[in-house]
Amino acid sequence: MRLITGKPALDDLFLPNFCRVRMVLALVVIAQLLAFVLALGPYGNADRWNDLSVISLFIQWTALTSGALLCVSRPLLSKLDNAHAATLSYILLLAVTVIMSETVYRLLQSSFFGMVLSGQWHRDFLLHNLGISAVVSAVALRYFYVQHQWKKNLESEAVARIQALQARIRPHFLFNSMNTIASLTRSQPHIAEATVQNLADLFRASLSDVRNKIPLSTELELTKKYLEIEKLRLGDRLTVDWDVDNAPQAALLPALTIQPLVENAIYHGIEPLPEGGTIAIKSYLDKGLIHIVISNPLAEGGAPTRTQGHKIGLDNVRQRLEAYYGAQGRLSVETNQDATPLRHIVHLSFPCSVK
Repeated sequence: MRLITGKPALDDLFLPNFCRVRMVLALVVIAQLLAFVLALGPYGNADRWNDLSVISLFIQWTALTSGALLCVSRPLLSKLDNAHAATLSYILLLAVTVIMSETVYRLLQSSFFGMVLSGQWHRDFLLHNLGISAVVSAVALRYFYVQHQWKKNLESEAVARIQALQARIRPHFLFNSMNTIASLTRSQPHIAEATVQNLADLFRASLSDVRNKIPLSTELELTKKYLEIEKLRLGDRLTVDWDVDNAPQAALLPALTIQPLVENAIYHGIEPLPEGGTIAIKSYLDKGLIHIVISNPLAEGGAPTRTQGHKIGLDNVRQRLEAYYGAQGRLSVETNQDATPLRHIVHLSFPCSVK
């Protein structure tokens, strides 16, 4: 677990990473929009409109130089608290504006252009650019800070939900597991020992760092360990149909994403049925997304008999996917009316990523 030292780590800096291509493209677009605003600002000034290309060139070079400087300075800024990082960033942005303005002024005065500019023009040009830079930089830094705080609050809320989900080990499962182990201790000690190991692995996963992702193969192995424990209790009432070879086993996902859904399938689908049933678990890759489909039989009536707990479990997993993957992390629920008995189907999907 990372210790909190009072200063932000590299990923905790409120400024976005201007070394990324996406941020560079965003910077170019925003700079060009600002150039249009400045060109259209003095209404009726045809010269300013005709000089749009010059304005765009100056603003683009200033913006890209500022972005490059913030990119290079990121390791230094990350060592400061956000207040000092913002102050230093603001000074750097204003310094870039002054340097670029002076460069343009000297260039226009050079023999190549041969322009004769007065000292008053120089001062007005510098103060004009510096004033615009001061306002735009302040607004941009404020926006980045607010966005950063919003993301941190969202992440904190997501972590709290994940921790709550990981801590949510149903008492009935723990008690049933302990009773199963106790009954096997004398008659089948080797199975009892394996069950203890499986239970320990599940608890270890539930207590791991919630921000870490694990390979799909590891999550499926945890799910299998859980099912092995439940199989000892339910016997022939529980069968599992595995079809999980069509997705990359190295794909990463949050720990305990599939296991709670399988636990729901047993608790709300298999246990209420005297004859039990089959849980089908399927995974596949389609258009860069990993798809996991879990289905279980439903008791007569076509709805889970323990509705509230069922909804809480599904909502927790859905919120975790949204917290990690945004709109690309989805979970949907449906009932297959054509199956006999009716089957409850949970379909989750998330982007395929590997280490």
